[in-house]
Amino acid sequence: MPNANHDSPTLPSTNELSQAQRRAVSELLRVSPVADDLARRFQDAGFTLALVGGSVRDALLGRLGNDLDFTTDARPEDVLKIVRPWADAVWEVGIAFGTVGCRKSDFDIEVTTYRSEAYDRTSRKPEVSYGDSIEEDLVRRDFTVNAMAVRLPEKEFVDPHNGLQDLAARVLRTPGTPEESFSDDPLRMMRAARFAAQLDFEVAPEVVTAMTGMAERLEIVSAERIRDELNKLILSDHPRKGLALLVDTGLAKRVLPELPALRLERDEHHRHKDVYEHTLTVLEQAIDLETEGPDLVLRLAALLHDIGKPRTRRFEKDGRVSFHHHEVVGAKMTKARLTKLKYSNEMVKDVSKLVELHLRFHGYGTGEWTDSAVRRYVRDAGPLLDRLHKLTRSDCTTRNKRKANALSRAYDGLEERIARLQEQEELDAIRPDLDGNEIMTILGIKPGPAVGKAYQHMLELRLEHGPMGHEAAVAALKEWWAAQDQG
Repeated sequence: MPNANHDSPTLPSTNELSQAQRRAVSELLRVSPVADDLARRFQDAGFTLALVGGSVRDALLGRLGNDLDFTTDARPEDVLKIVRPWADAVWEVGIAFGTVGCRKSDFDIEVTTYRSEAYDRTSRKPEVSYGDSIEEDLVRRDFTVNAMAVRLPEKEFVDPHNGLQDLAARVLRTPGTPEESFSDDPLRMMRAARFAAQLDFEVAPEVVTAMTGMAERLEIVSAERIRDELNKLILSDHPRKGLALLVDTGLAKRVLPELPALRLERDEHHRHKDVYEHTLTVLEQAIDLETEGPDLVLRLAALLHDIGKPRTRRFEKDGRVSFHHHEVVGAKMTKARLTKLKYSNEMVKDVSKLVELHLRFHGYGTGEWTDSAVRRYVRDAGPLLDRLHKLTRSDCTTRNKRKANALSRAYDGLEERIARLQEQEELDAIRPDLDGNEIMTILGIKPGPAVGKAYQHMLELRLEHGPMGHEAAVAALKEWWAAQDQG
Protein backbone atom coordinates (compact mmCIF):
# COMPACT_ATOMS: atom_id res chain seq x y z
CA MET A 1 0.00 0.00 0.00
CA PRO A 2 1.58 3.33 -1.04
CA ASN A 3 2.23 6.04 1.55
CA ALA A 4 -0.12 8.98 2.02
CA ASN A 5 0.80 12.45 0.78
CA HIS A 6 3.64 13.81 2.97
CA ASP A 7 3.12 17.56 2.40
CA SER A 8 1.52 18.22 5.80
CA PRO A 9 3.55 20.48 8.17
CA THR A 10 3.08 17.99 11.05
CA LEU A 11 4.47 14.76 9.70
CA PRO A 12 4.20 11.51 11.63
CA SER A 13 7.37 9.49 11.59
CA THR A 14 8.01 7.01 8.81
CA ASN A 15 8.05 4.33 11.48
CA GLU A 16 4.52 5.28 12.63
CA LEU A 17 3.23 5.12 9.08
CA SER A 18 4.93 1.84 8.26
CA GLN A 19 3.63 0.24 11.47
CA ALA A 20 0.09 1.34 10.62
CA GLN A 21 0.43 0.04 7.09
CA ARG A 22 1.83 -3.31 8.25
CA ARG A 23 -1.12 -3.69 10.61
CA ALA A 24 -3.49 -2.82 7.77
CA VAL A 25 -1.93 -5.37 5.43
CA SER A 26 -2.25 -8.04 8.10
CA GLU A 27 -5.90 -7.15 8.78
CA LEU A 28 -6.78 -6.97 5.09
CA LEU A 29 -5.21 -10.33 4.41
CA ARG A 30 -7.53 -11.80 7.04
CA VAL A 31 -10.67 -10.49 5.31
CA SER A 32 -9.30 -10.86 1.77
CA PRO A 33 -11.11 -14.09 0.79
CA VAL A 34 -14.51 -12.48 1.33
CA ALA A 35 -13.57 -8.94 0.22
CA ASP A 36 -11.74 -10.03 -2.92
CA ASP A 37 -14.48 -12.45 -3.91
CA LEU A 38 -17.08 -9.69 -3.61
CA ALA A 39 -14.86 -7.18 -5.47
CA ARG A 40 -14.41 -9.55 -8.40
CA ARG A 41 -18.16 -9.92 -8.72
CA PHE A 42 -18.53 -6.14 -8.89
CA GLN A 43 -15.67 -5.98 -11.40
CA ASP A 44 -17.30 -8.64 -13.60
CA ALA A 45 -20.49 -6.59 -13.58
CA GLY A 46 -18.60 -3.48 -14.69
CA PHE A 47 -18.44 -1.69 -11.34
CA THR A 48 -15.76 -0.75 -8.79
CA LEU A 49 -15.64 -1.63 -5.09
CA ALA A 50 -13.55 -0.29 -2.23
CA LEU A 51 -13.26 -0.94 1.48
CA VAL A 52 -13.94 2.43 3.09
CA GLY A 53 -14.29 4.57 6.18
CA GLY A 54 -14.23 3.00 9.62
CA SER A 55 -13.15 -0.36 8.20
CA VAL A 56 -9.95 1.15 6.75
CA ARG A 57 -9.36 3.20 9.91
CA ASP A 58 -9.74 0.14 12.11
CA ALA A 59 -7.52 -1.95 9.83
CA LEU A 60 -4.79 0.68 10.22
CA LEU A 61 -5.30 0.62 14.00
CA GLY A 62 -5.11 -3.19 14.04
CA ARG A 63 -8.68 -3.56 15.30
CA LEU A 64 -10.76 -4.44 12.24
CA GLY A 65 -13.71 -6.58 13.28
CA ASN A 66 -16.16 -8.54 11.16
CA ASP A 67 -18.27 -5.52 10.16
CA LEU A 68 -17.05 -4.39 6.73
CA ASP A 69 -18.06 -1.19 4.95
CA PHE A 70 -17.69 -0.86 1.19
CA THR A 71 -18.42 1.89 -1.31
CA THR A 72 -19.20 1.48 -5.01
CA ASP A 73 -20.27 3.32 -8.14
CA ALA A 74 -23.06 0.74 -8.58
CA ARG A 75 -26.57 1.96 -7.76
CA PRO A 76 -28.48 0.09 -5.02
CA GLU A 77 -30.56 -1.94 -7.48
CA ASP A 78 -27.34 -3.13 -9.17
CA VAL A 79 -25.77 -3.92 -5.78
CA LEU A 80 -28.77 -6.12 -4.96
CA LYS A 81 -28.37 -8.06 -8.21
CA ILE A 82 -24.69 -8.73 -7.40
CA VAL A 83 -24.98 -9.69 -3.71
CA ARG A 84 -28.23 -11.68 -3.72
CA PRO A 85 -26.79 -14.83 -5.36
CA TRP A 86 -23.60 -14.55 -3.26
CA ALA A 87 -24.61 -13.60 0.29
CA ASP A 88 -26.08 -15.85 2.97
CA ALA A 89 -28.64 -13.14 3.82
CA VAL A 90 -29.52 -9.71 2.41
CA TRP A 91 -31.39 -6.80 3.99
CA GLU A 92 -32.64 -3.58 2.46
CA VAL A 93 -33.41 -1.42 5.52
CA GLY A 94 -30.92 1.26 4.42
CA ILE A 95 -31.63 1.13 0.70
CA ALA A 96 -33.38 4.53 0.73
CA PHE A 97 -30.01 5.98 1.77
CA GLY A 98 -28.08 4.00 -0.83
CA THR A 99 -26.98 1.16 1.46
CA VAL A 100 -27.48 -2.58 0.97
CA GLY A 101 -26.63 -4.89 3.86
CA CYS A 102 -25.73 -8.56 3.70
CA ARG A 103 -24.08 -11.37 5.61
CA LYS A 104 -21.45 -13.74 4.27
CA SER A 105 -19.95 -16.38 6.58
CA ASP A 106 -18.98 -14.49 9.74
CA PHE A 107 -18.99 -11.05 8.12
CA ASP A 108 -21.68 -8.36 8.26
CA ILE A 109 -21.26 -6.24 5.14
CA GLU A 110 -22.67 -2.90 4.04
CA VAL A 111 -22.26 -1.66 0.46
CA THR A 112 -23.12 2.01 -0.09
CA THR A 113 -23.31 3.83 -3.41
CA TYR A 114 -21.01 6.86 -3.77
CA ARG A 115 -22.69 9.92 -2.31
CA SER A 116 -22.22 13.59 -3.03
CA GLU A 117 -24.52 15.42 -0.58
CA ALA A 118 -25.96 13.73 2.51
CA TYR A 119 -28.31 16.24 4.15
CA ASP A 120 -30.88 18.87 3.40
CA ARG A 121 -29.52 21.61 5.66
CA THR A 122 -32.95 22.61 6.98
CA SER A 123 -34.48 19.16 7.43
CA ARG A 124 -34.21 16.32 9.91
CA LYS A 125 -34.25 13.80 7.08
CA PRO A 126 -31.19 12.76 5.05
CA GLU A 127 -31.45 13.65 1.38
CA VAL A 128 -29.41 11.23 -0.69
CA SER A 129 -27.71 12.35 -3.87
CA TYR A 130 -25.42 9.82 -5.58
CA GLY A 131 -21.90 10.70 -6.71
CA ASP A 132 -19.78 9.42 -9.56
CA SER A 133 -16.33 9.08 -8.01
CA ILE A 134 -14.74 7.76 -4.85
CA GLU A 135 -12.99 11.11 -4.31
CA GLU A 136 -16.37 12.89 -4.34
CA ASP A 137 -17.64 10.32 -1.84
CA LEU A 138 -14.67 10.66 0.52
CA VAL A 139 -14.80 14.47 0.73
CA ARG A 140 -18.30 14.30 2.24
CA ARG A 141 -17.31 11.85 4.98
CA ASP A 142 -17.22 13.06 8.57
CA PHE A 143 -13.49 12.95 9.44
CA THR A 144 -10.25 12.43 7.54
CA VAL A 145 -9.52 9.23 9.46
CA ASN A 146 -12.81 7.91 8.06
CA ALA A 147 -12.16 9.29 4.56
CA MET A 148 -9.67 6.64 3.44
CA ALA A 149 -10.39 3.74 1.12
CA VAL A 150 -8.71 0.64 -0.33
CA ARG A 151 -9.71 -0.19 -3.91
CA LEU A 152 -10.31 -3.89 -4.40
CA PRO A 153 -9.17 -6.34 -5.53
CA GLU A 154 -5.99 -4.41 -6.46
CA LYS A 155 -5.43 -3.13 -2.87
CA GLU A 156 -4.79 0.46 -3.94
CA PHE A 157 -4.78 2.87 -0.97
CA VAL A 158 -6.82 6.08 -1.52
CA ASP A 159 -6.18 8.92 0.93
CA PRO A 160 -6.85 12.35 -0.61
CA HIS A 161 -7.23 14.13 2.75
CA ASN A 162 -4.15 12.85 4.64
CA GLY A 163 -6.23 10.67 6.93
CA LEU A 164 -3.30 8.33 7.53
CA GLN A 165 -1.23 11.18 8.92
CA ASP A 166 -4.09 12.32 11.18
CA LEU A 167 -4.52 8.73 12.32
CA ALA A 168 -0.84 8.53 13.26
CA ALA A 169 -1.11 11.90 15.03
CA ARG A 170 -4.36 10.72 16.74
CA VAL A 171 -6.28 13.83 15.72
CA LEU A 172 -9.79 14.34 14.32
CA ARG A 173 -10.17 16.74 11.40
CA THR A 174 -12.81 17.10 8.69
CA PRO A 175 -12.00 16.52 4.98
CA GLY A 176 -13.45 19.91 4.01
CA THR A 177 -14.14 22.78 6.38
CA PRO A 178 -15.82 21.68 9.63
CA GLU A 179 -18.56 24.26 9.04
CA GLU A 180 -19.49 22.63 5.73
CA SER A 181 -19.30 19.15 7.24
CA PHE A 182 -21.49 20.01 10.24
CA SER A 183 -23.99 21.85 8.05
CA ASP A 184 -24.36 18.69 5.95
CA ASP A 185 -25.08 16.64 9.08
CA PRO A 186 -25.05 18.35 12.51
CA LEU A 187 -24.88 14.96 14.25
CA ARG A 188 -21.22 14.87 13.18
CA MET A 189 -20.49 17.30 16.01
CA MET A 190 -21.57 14.63 18.48
CA ARG A 191 -19.68 12.05 16.47
CA ALA A 192 -16.50 14.07 17.02
CA ALA A 193 -17.01 13.71 20.77
CA ARG A 194 -17.85 10.02 20.36
CA PHE A 195 -14.71 9.24 18.33
CA ALA A 196 -12.59 11.21 20.79
CA ALA A 197 -13.99 8.93 23.51
CA GLN A 198 -13.80 5.69 21.51
CA LEU A 199 -10.35 6.18 19.98
CA ASP A 200 -8.82 8.47 22.65
CA PHE A 201 -8.05 11.04 19.90
CA GLU A 202 -7.74 14.81 20.19
CA VAL A 203 -10.16 17.01 18.24
CA ALA A 204 -8.49 19.65 16.04
CA PRO A 205 -8.94 23.24 17.34
CA GLU A 206 -10.82 24.39 14.23
CA VAL A 207 -13.26 21.49 14.68
CA VAL A 208 -13.85 22.43 18.34
CA THR A 209 -14.44 26.05 17.27
CA ALA A 210 -17.02 24.97 14.69
CA MET A 211 -18.75 22.69 17.22
CA THR A 212 -19.01 25.58 19.67
CA GLY A 213 -20.32 28.01 17.09
CA MET A 214 -22.82 25.62 15.51
CA ALA A 215 -24.22 23.83 18.58
CA GLU A 216 -27.76 25.04 17.92
CA ARG A 217 -27.75 23.12 14.60
CA LEU A 218 -28.32 19.94 16.63
CA GLU A 219 -31.95 21.01 16.99
CA ILE A 220 -32.76 19.62 13.53
CA VAL A 221 -31.45 16.15 14.45
CA SER A 222 -33.96 13.58 15.73
CA ALA A 223 -33.90 12.47 19.36
CA GLU A 224 -33.32 8.85 18.29
CA ARG A 225 -30.12 9.69 16.36
CA ILE A 226 -28.82 11.80 19.25
CA ARG A 227 -29.60 9.01 21.73
CA ASP A 228 -27.79 6.40 19.64
CA GLU A 229 -24.71 8.61 19.34
CA LEU A 230 -24.78 9.39 23.05
CA ASN A 231 -24.97 5.68 23.86
CA LYS A 232 -21.88 4.93 21.77
CA LEU A 233 -20.02 7.71 23.56
CA ILE A 234 -21.08 6.57 27.04
CA LEU A 235 -20.22 2.93 26.24
CA SER A 236 -16.74 3.87 24.95
CA ASP A 237 -13.43 3.33 26.73
CA HIS A 238 -12.94 7.03 27.55
CA PRO A 239 -16.41 8.57 28.03
CA ARG A 240 -15.09 11.41 30.24
CA LYS A 241 -13.16 12.78 27.27
CA GLY A 242 -16.21 12.88 25.00
CA LEU A 243 -18.61 14.17 27.68
CA ALA A 244 -16.19 16.97 28.64
CA LEU A 245 -16.01 17.99 24.97
CA LEU A 246 -19.83 18.09 24.73
CA VAL A 247 -19.97 20.31 27.83
CA ASP A 248 -17.09 22.59 26.79
CA THR A 249 -18.54 23.23 23.31
CA GLY A 250 -22.10 23.84 24.54
CA LEU A 251 -23.46 20.77 22.74
CA ALA A 252 -24.42 19.15 26.05
CA LYS A 253 -26.85 22.03 26.71
CA ARG A 254 -28.78 20.82 23.66
CA VAL A 255 -28.52 17.11 24.42
CA LEU A 256 -28.13 16.55 28.16
CA PRO A 257 -28.46 19.99 29.82
CA GLU A 258 -28.48 18.42 33.29
CA LEU A 259 -24.76 17.61 32.90
CA PRO A 260 -23.36 21.16 32.44
CA ALA A 261 -25.83 22.32 35.11
CA LEU A 262 -23.75 20.31 37.60
CA ARG A 263 -20.98 22.90 37.27
CA LEU A 264 -22.22 24.69 40.37
CA GLU A 265 -20.41 27.93 41.15
CA ARG A 266 -18.38 27.95 44.35
CA ASP A 267 -17.21 30.92 46.38
CA GLU A 268 -15.01 31.39 49.42
CA HIS A 269 -17.97 31.24 51.80
CA HIS A 270 -19.82 28.25 50.33
CA ARG A 271 -17.22 25.69 49.30
CA HIS A 272 -18.46 22.25 48.37
CA LYS A 273 -17.44 19.42 46.11
CA ASP A 274 -17.51 20.15 42.36
CA VAL A 275 -20.54 18.05 41.42
CA TYR A 276 -19.63 17.95 37.71
CA GLU A 277 -16.11 16.61 38.29
CA HIS A 278 -17.43 14.28 40.98
CA THR A 279 -19.97 12.88 38.49
CA LEU A 280 -17.35 12.14 35.83
CA THR A 281 -15.18 10.44 38.45
CA VAL A 282 -18.14 8.33 39.66
CA LEU A 283 -18.73 7.27 36.04
CA GLU A 284 -15.09 6.18 35.67
CA GLN A 285 -15.18 4.32 38.99
CA ALA A 286 -18.39 2.55 38.00
CA ILE A 287 -16.74 1.45 34.76
CA ASP A 288 -13.86 -0.01 36.76
CA LEU A 289 -16.37 -2.20 38.63
CA GLU A 290 -17.99 -3.65 35.48
CA THR A 291 -17.47 -7.39 35.26
CA GLU A 292 -19.27 -8.38 32.06
CA GLY A 293 -18.48 -5.63 29.58
CA PRO A 294 -19.93 -2.11 29.25
CA ASP A 295 -23.22 -1.67 31.13
CA LEU A 296 -25.34 1.18 29.75
CA VAL A 297 -27.81 1.16 32.67
CA LEU A 298 -25.03 1.46 35.24
CA ARG A 299 -23.17 4.12 33.26
CA LEU A 300 -26.27 6.25 32.72
CA ALA A 301 -27.14 5.97 36.42
CA ALA A 302 -23.60 7.06 37.37
CA LEU A 303 -23.80 9.98 34.97
CA LEU A 304 -27.23 11.13 36.19
CA HIS A 305 -27.17 10.18 39.87
CA ASP A 306 -26.65 13.74 41.15
CA ILE A 307 -28.60 15.78 38.57
CA GLY A 308 -31.12 16.70 41.27
CA LYS A 309 -28.48 18.65 43.24
CA PRO A 310 -28.72 22.03 41.46
CA ARG A 311 -32.49 22.18 42.10
CA THR A 312 -32.20 21.18 45.77
CA ARG A 313 -29.12 23.17 46.80
CA ARG A 314 -29.55 25.18 50.01
CA PHE A 315 -27.04 27.29 51.93
CA GLU A 316 -27.50 26.47 55.61
CA LYS A 317 -27.01 28.92 58.49
CA ASP A 318 -23.89 27.09 59.67
CA GLY A 319 -22.23 27.64 56.28
CA ARG A 320 -22.79 24.12 54.98
CA VAL A 321 -24.43 23.38 51.66
CA SER A 322 -27.24 20.80 51.58
CA PHE A 323 -29.04 18.93 48.81
CA HIS A 324 -31.97 17.39 50.66
CA HIS A 325 -33.95 14.80 48.67
CA HIS A 326 -31.84 15.36 45.55
CA GLU A 327 -32.12 11.63 44.82
CA VAL A 328 -35.93 11.86 44.57
CA VAL A 329 -35.82 15.01 42.44
CA GLY A 330 -33.00 13.49 40.37
CA ALA A 331 -35.00 10.33 39.68
CA LYS A 332 -37.89 12.41 38.28
CA MET A 333 -35.48 14.49 36.17
CA THR A 334 -33.82 11.30 34.91
CA LYS A 335 -37.15 9.86 33.85
CA ALA A 336 -38.05 13.08 32.00
CA ARG A 337 -34.71 13.38 30.18
CA LEU A 338 -34.43 9.73 29.13
CA THR A 339 -38.03 9.75 27.95
CA LYS A 340 -37.33 12.84 25.85
CA LEU A 341 -34.33 11.04 24.32
CA LYS A 342 -36.64 8.13 23.41
CA TYR A 343 -35.03 5.48 25.61
CA SER A 344 -37.06 2.31 26.18
CA ASN A 345 -39.53 2.24 29.08
CA GLU A 346 -37.46 -0.45 30.78
CA MET A 347 -34.25 1.59 30.50
CA VAL A 348 -36.00 4.70 31.86
CA LYS A 349 -37.42 2.72 34.78
CA ASP A 350 -34.14 1.01 35.70
CA VAL A 351 -31.92 4.08 35.52
CA SER A 352 -34.45 6.23 37.42
CA LYS A 353 -34.73 3.58 40.15
CA LEU A 354 -30.94 3.47 40.62
CA VAL A 355 -30.81 7.27 40.87
CA GLU A 356 -33.59 7.17 43.46
CA LEU A 357 -31.86 4.49 45.55
CA HIS A 358 -28.24 5.64 45.31
CA LEU A 359 -28.27 7.36 48.72
CA ARG A 360 -30.15 4.65 50.62
CA PHE A 361 -26.95 2.97 51.83
CA HIS A 362 -25.86 6.10 53.68
CA GLY A 363 -28.58 5.40 56.23
CA TYR A 364 -26.71 2.18 57.01
CA GLY A 365 -24.03 4.06 58.93
CA THR A 366 -22.00 1.73 61.11
CA GLY A 367 -24.18 -1.30 60.50
CA GLU A 368 -27.11 -0.63 62.81
CA TRP A 369 -29.73 -1.63 60.23
CA THR A 370 -32.10 -4.35 61.36
CA ASP A 371 -32.53 -7.47 59.27
CA SER A 372 -35.87 -6.06 58.12
CA ALA A 373 -34.14 -2.89 56.83
CA VAL A 374 -31.67 -5.04 54.89
CA ARG A 375 -34.57 -7.05 53.43
CA ARG A 376 -36.29 -3.83 52.32
CA TYR A 377 -33.08 -2.61 50.67
CA VAL A 378 -32.91 -5.84 48.67
CA ARG A 379 -36.62 -5.83 47.87
CA ASP A 380 -36.58 -2.21 46.65
CA ALA A 381 -33.51 -2.80 44.47
CA GLY A 382 -34.90 -6.03 43.04
CA PRO A 383 -32.95 -7.19 39.97
CA LEU A 384 -30.93 -3.94 40.08
CA LEU A 385 -29.20 -4.91 43.35
CA ASP A 386 -25.83 -5.77 41.78
CA ARG A 387 -25.82 -2.47 39.86
CA LEU A 388 -26.84 -0.60 43.03
CA HIS A 389 -23.86 -2.12 44.83
CA LYS A 390 -21.55 -0.84 42.08
CA LEU A 391 -23.14 2.60 41.89
CA THR A 392 -23.01 3.09 45.65
CA ARG A 393 -19.35 2.07 45.84
CA SER A 394 -18.53 4.35 42.89
CA ASP A 395 -20.18 7.31 44.58
CA CYS A 396 -17.31 7.65 47.05
CA THR A 397 -14.81 10.15 45.61
CA THR A 398 -13.48 11.61 48.84
CA ARG A 399 -9.73 12.16 49.08
CA ASN A 400 -9.92 11.38 52.80
CA LYS A 401 -8.56 7.82 52.82
CA ARG A 402 -9.84 7.08 56.31
CA LYS A 403 -13.39 8.09 55.34
CA ALA A 404 -13.19 6.18 52.05
CA ASN A 405 -11.95 3.03 53.80
CA ALA A 406 -14.70 3.30 56.44
CA LEU A 407 -17.38 3.58 53.74
CA SER A 408 -15.92 0.64 51.86
CA ARG A 409 -15.81 -1.51 55.01
CA ALA A 410 -19.41 -0.57 55.86
CA TYR A 411 -20.58 -1.57 52.40
CA ASP A 412 -18.58 -4.81 52.62
CA GLY A 413 -20.48 -5.49 55.84
CA LEU A 414 -23.83 -4.78 54.21
CA GLU A 415 -23.08 -7.10 51.29
CA GLU A 416 -22.02 -9.83 53.71
CA ARG A 417 -25.28 -9.45 55.65
CA ILE A 418 -27.28 -9.59 52.42
CA ALA A 419 -25.43 -12.74 51.39
CA ARG A 420 -26.10 -14.40 54.77
CA LEU A 421 -29.78 -13.51 54.70
CA GLN A 422 -30.10 -14.69 51.11
CA GLU A 423 -28.62 -18.04 52.07
CA GLN A 424 -31.12 -18.29 54.90
CA GLU A 425 -34.26 -17.27 53.11
CA GLU A 426 -33.80 -16.71 49.35
CA LEU A 427 -34.09 -13.00 49.94
CA ASP A 428 -34.23 -11.84 46.34
CA ALA A 429 -37.65 -13.46 45.88
CA ILE A 430 -39.27 -12.28 49.11
CA ARG A 431 -42.89 -13.28 49.39
CA PRO A 432 -45.20 -13.61 52.38
CA ASP A 433 -45.59 -17.00 54.00
CA LEU A 434 -49.14 -17.23 52.60
CA ASP A 435 -50.11 -16.57 49.00
CA GLY A 436 -53.36 -14.98 47.78
CA ASN A 437 -55.21 -18.28 47.36
CA GLU A 438 -54.30 -19.42 50.89
CA ILE A 439 -55.41 -16.06 52.29
CA MET A 440 -58.82 -16.35 50.59
CA THR A 441 -59.26 -19.96 51.79
CA ILE A 442 -58.28 -19.19 55.41
CA LEU A 443 -60.45 -16.06 55.64
CA GLY A 444 -63.27 -17.40 53.48
CA ILE A 445 -63.29 -14.35 51.21
CA LYS A 446 -63.45 -13.78 47.47
CA PRO A 447 -60.96 -11.85 45.29
CA GLY A 448 -61.03 -8.12 46.03
CA PRO A 449 -59.23 -5.27 47.84
CA ALA A 450 -59.31 -7.14 51.17
CA VAL A 451 -57.06 -9.88 49.73
CA GLY A 452 -54.53 -7.28 48.61
CA LYS A 453 -54.52 -5.64 52.05
CA ALA A 454 -54.06 -9.00 53.75
CA TYR A 455 -51.25 -9.94 51.38
CA GLN A 456 -49.47 -6.61 52.04
CA HIS A 457 -49.80 -7.12 55.80
CA MET A 458 -48.29 -10.59 55.57
CA LEU A 459 -45.48 -9.22 53.37
CA GLU A 460 -44.68 -6.56 56.00
CA LEU A 461 -44.55 -9.28 58.67
CA ARG A 462 -42.25 -11.32 56.44
CA LEU A 463 -39.91 -8.36 55.93
CA GLU A 464 -39.93 -7.49 59.63
CA HIS A 465 -39.48 -10.94 61.13
CA GLY A 466 -38.26 -13.24 58.38
CA PRO A 467 -39.90 -16.61 57.60
CA MET A 468 -42.68 -17.40 60.10
CA GLY A 469 -43.74 -20.94 59.24
CA HIS A 470 -47.23 -21.88 58.11
CA GLU A 471 -48.98 -22.21 61.49
CA ALA A 472 -47.63 -18.91 62.83
CA ALA A 473 -48.53 -17.17 59.59
CA VAL A 474 -52.13 -18.48 59.72
CA ALA A 475 -52.44 -17.30 63.32
CA ALA A 476 -51.03 -13.86 62.43
CA LEU A 477 -53.41 -13.52 59.49
CA LYS A 478 -56.44 -14.42 61.61
CA GLU A 479 -55.36 -11.98 64.32
CA TRP A 480 -55.04 -9.19 61.74
CA TRP A 481 -58.43 -10.08 60.19
CA ALA A 482 -60.14 -10.01 63.56
CA ALA A 483 -58.78 -6.53 64.13
CA GLN A 484 -60.16 -5.45 60.74
CA ASP A 485 -63.60 -6.80 61.70
CA GLN A 486 -63.52 -4.90 64.97
CA GLY A 487 -62.68 -1.71 63.04
